[in-house]
Amino acid sequence: MFKVGGIFIPVTNLERSKKWYELNLGVTKVEEWQENGEDHGVGYVFQGDTVGLALIKVEKPQPTEFIINKKSKNVYYNFVVDQIEPVLDMLKQNGVETTDIHDYGLMKGFDFFDPDGNSFSVVSEDVNSPYYRGN
Repeated sequence: MFKVGGIFIPVTNLERSKKWYELNLGVTKVEEWQENGEDHGVGYVFQGDTVGLALIKVEKPQPTEFIINKKSKNVYYNFVVDQIEPVLDMLKQNGVETTDIHDYGLMKGFDFFDPDGNSFSVVSEDVNSPYYRGN
């Protein structure tokens, strides 16, 4: 019944962020808008998918994560990839700040950060994971 339609990311420098997201996430630009000089953004889709990603211009950085147990941070969503190691290598080659890969058994994951410090997770599910796309 429900399906994720889009992800909205606050960015302070739209031009810098457009280049960064196009290079590092391989998204395809669908549209750019500016209304009354106040609402300015760019809409993208992921290759081979219909899920949208929109960069929204903001004045100051805003969190893309929340706090667990007063100390741990957790992102609101993650990106799924088939093979995690090549993705980590590509981001590092592009100078993107990342964490190391963590092995959680049936899932591996790492975090990375955009130019505004927005935090994102990348995960790769084992075929035996209940979250694997084929299950």
